[in-house]
Amino acid sequence: MNEKVNKIVLAYSGGLDTSVILAWLKDTYQCPVIAYAGDVGQGDDMAEVREKAMATGAEDIVIDDLKEEFVRDFVFPALRANAIYESNYLLGTSLARPLIARGQVEAARRFGADAVSHGATGKGNDQVRFELAYMALEPDLTIIAPWRIWSFKGREDLMEYARSKNIPVLVTKDKPYSSDGNLLHISFEGGILEDTWKEPPEDIFVMTTSPEKAQDKPTYTEVEYKNGDPTSIDGENLSPAKLLARLNELGGRNGIGRVDMVENRFVGMKSRGVYETPGGTILRIAHIAMESITLDREVAHLKEELVPRYAEMIYYGYWYAPERQMLQALIDETQKRVNGLVRLKLYKGNCTVVGRKSDFSLYDPDFATFESDEVYNQQDAEGFIHLTGLRLKIARLLERKQTGGR
Repeated sequence: MNEKVNKIVLAYSGGLDTSVILAWLKDTYQCPVIAYAGDVGQGDDMAEVREKAMATGAEDIVIDDLKEEFVRDFVFPALRANAIYESNYLLGTSLARPLIARGQVEAARRFGADAVSHGATGKGNDQVRFELAYMALEPDLTIIAPWRIWSFKGREDLMEYARSKNIPVLVTKDKPYSSDGNLLHISFEGGILEDTWKEPPEDIFVMTTSPEKAQDKPTYTEVEYKNGDPTSIDGENLSPAKLLARLNELGGRNGIGRVDMVENRFVGMKSRGVYETPGGTILRIAHIAMESITLDREVAHLKEELVPRYAEMIYYGYWYAPERQMLQALIDETQKRVNGLVRLKLYKGNCTVVGRKSDFSLYDPDFATFESDEVYNQQDAEGFIHLTGLRLKIARLLERKQTGGR
């Protein structure tokens, strides 16, 4: 905390934590603070965020509408990889942080700031995601992480400080958990969710209706793909953000995309997370179906092996690292023929593929049929099996020889 800085850009949401951080930074470093708010579809009233930042003492505030960029340049690349962390988490927060961090860095250049700050705690993943992005994009910036250096212990300390600085504190019943949202998902953790045996209360969910209460009639929808990216829903071309928002609505109405998991944080502890990702869940299932008829077998299998490593890179905060960029280039190369249409059935929490077609399909019914055909000689399979199993046969024969024929 002895760094001498002249101006700071703070990742600002308008909530209690970042409002207190804004005032604390001014007090501690005796320099101007620029608030930076990235709109990634979290649903905040940005006019209110602007007003609160200025009332709390920000020299200025930058508000960027990042919704299209978020989906096009962060969500869609991850979906081209079918990325999923520990078989459940579709990386909603992990994908948003590097974009917000990039916006902060750009704001720092614009305003001549020499420091950046964030509101992530010392126990979570977000501190790593923010700071690795800062370091990759502008290594000369000083990074300030208040939760790791100030004396405040918890929410009550923050509220007391806020009152002492006349920072408006909304008097409402505290939510017994924390949440973070964007166009891809909303996450819930902490508080009442820390007991891994207790079912999440129904009233925490905001993007999805419960499968039990979802409509009784299934919804059918068609997603069109070009070069691995979805381009239209039911024949209507939509921008990336609008397309994801449409599927969020369709999926949410049908109770799709809820996840309750205990995940391994990068910092070493396990944490329970409850997520809602309706549109992202639909798109991952649809994309896998599109690849099933357009990707070569060995390409598909190799790509599938790389998915856990790729997802881990994003979860850990390595979006701007050369290894993630290298893998992305490889993945994108596989997507040139991932073009076509997928039909899905959405019903009470389930998303089922019921059709897929493509001009680039490698599926040929003349070869695959169980009926009589003239394009496949079944006797060819005998030599294939003989050569495939030859090493197994040799191993067993040698074993018999070594054990006296037993």
